[in-house]
Amino acid sequence: MGKVGEKLDIDFVISTGDNFYDSGLTGVDDKAFEESFTNIYTARSLQKQWYSVLGNHDYREIAEFFFVDTTPFVKSYWNEPWKNNDWRDVSPRQNYISNLLKDLDMALRESTATWKFVIGHHAIRSVSIHGDTVELVDELLPILKANGVDLYMNGHDHCLEHISSSDSPIQYLTSGGGSKAWRGVYTPNSDKLRLFYDGQGFMSIELTKKEVKVGFYDIFGHHLHQWGMTKDLSPSI
Repeated sequence: MGKVGEKLDIDFVISTGDNFYDSGLTGVDDKAFEESFTNIYTARSLQKQWYSVLGNHDYREIAEFFFVDTTPFVKSYWNEPWKNNDWRDVSPRQNYISNLLKDLDMALRESTATWKFVIGHHAIRSVSIHGDTVELVDELLPILKANGVDLYMNGHDHCLEHISSSDSPIQYLTSGGGSKAWRGVYTPNSDKLRLFYDGQGFMSIELTKKEVKVGFYDIFGHHLHQWGMTKDLSPSI
């Protein structure tokens, strides 16, 4: 394969699935990645972009990430023509949101992943300058609760936040500290605030089948906050 790749001067490689037998990868440190991939496809010609689909043996996922277009939810954006928002593929608003929520609900219900993470731009819960996004609280959050979502991650507010709410086990994580930080706005509410950092920084997630670890760091890589949770995956009697 390497010899043919060199002869043809290939631009990329496509893998058609069943990449890791027998049950996919158990995590980022699974030795099967090196044993079945890195140490196998060593030819210089194969060190190109790989595009892979999941086969049935790969489809036993530890986690699934669901990305949501949250901007159309915010009603005020629709009344700001001076911002030149392009709604051509979104209008009418309610139809777009309704279809989006139906698709998300179906995808979450069909997911067999141990961990379910939803990512959007706007915060559901926030104690910073923008606060809670009421449209997401009203329309998106009920679907997340109904489908056992573990984490909701967002940007928008230029800070780092970790919030736990008393009305569900969902953890709300804001990682918006890439620019324009130090706003000096903090409005506490009834939620349990585990971290609020008004400066620049970033967030990491480590996953195994049974455990998730979330870390927050400042721009120098210093630990600001760490949180984790585990799941009991033993079969119920």
